Amino acid sequence: MHLSKTEKRLLHSIKVQTARANRDNISRTKAYEQFFKKHPEIQWSFLAGMVSRNAGWNMCDLEGIWFSRMLGLKYRRHLFLTYEEANWRIFQDAYPQLLLYHYSTRNGRPLFHLCRFFFITQFMTKAWNAFWKHGNKEKLVTALIINEQNIIEKPVIKKQSFVFHSLLFFLQDWMHFSTVLFPTCNGKLYGSSVSHFRNIDERIKLGKRLAGLLFSEELFPQFLEFSYRTEPTGARLDYEQYRDEPRFHETPMLRRVYPVISHQAGKTEQWDMFRRVKKDWFIEPEWEEDPQLTEWYDHKQKQLHLAVMVKNWIY
Repeated sequence: MHLSKTEKRLLHSIKVQTARANRDNISRTKAYEQFFKKHPEIQWSFLAGMVSRNAGWNMCDLEGIWFSRMLGLKYRRHLFLTYEEANWRIFQDAYPQLLLYHYSTRNGRPLFHLCRFFFITQFMTKAWNAFWKHGNKEKLVTALIINEQNIIEKPVIKKQSFVFHSLLFFLQDWMHFSTVLFPTCNGKLYGSSVSHFRNIDERIKLGKRLAGLLFSEELFPQFLEFSYRTEPTGARLDYEQYRDEPRFHETPMLRRVYPVISHQAGKTEQWDMFRRVKKDWFIEPEWEEDPQLTEWYDHKQKQLHLAVMVKNWIY
């Protein structure tokens, strides 16, 4: 493909911006949410920002006062790197897509023919072109959810089978600690859990449930207010400060405990070349739970604290 000088400069600019914003969990969260401010029609970017906040909280839990007493240093480090790699890979794939859309709007014409230079799948290239023509926001969100989970399936979920078959992930499945939370400034927490995290179908269902919850007419303004008012730090105090009885720092701020990780992407494979797109992935999921999780969260925190104290008592 012959590229003009303008296109070459654009490709370089997108690569530079992506590398800068993909520095760590905090920079990713901010990039996603700032993009949503510019382009509120791209709902996935807000979903990605709020899920990225959860990833930061999960990372910092590992160095907090509870998990650090339950898990060994070597395993905590391995688990952090797994979280980090998954989120890095998703951002490395998705952010160039967002920027291509941004520059398409500025130029008044679609630039998605440039997706190939970022190893973006044909599946997503078609999805962006369809969105440009028809503007179906919900369908684009679903496509991006499907894509992100397929992006991490082979290099992270399958490759790090040691982590995802471990006792911790068994306990998370059993006790539903694998929950994404959407906080509000009135102290209430909403969200959804995933059982069988290793199952890509279940992860995609979770993503779709979260998107439906995040953009529900009643709650969306509250989640947006939280995002605007709350600087992401990785510490759970980000949202626990809004509770009726605010907690002290039980988890540290991310940049105080973790260095910047230098990633090697390796060979980039386009998942849609060897894995079929299931029709079920586009079906709207059914809710089987109450999304209001404030009391549930307090109960699970007590369970965690009890488990740590029992372990320390036994050993």
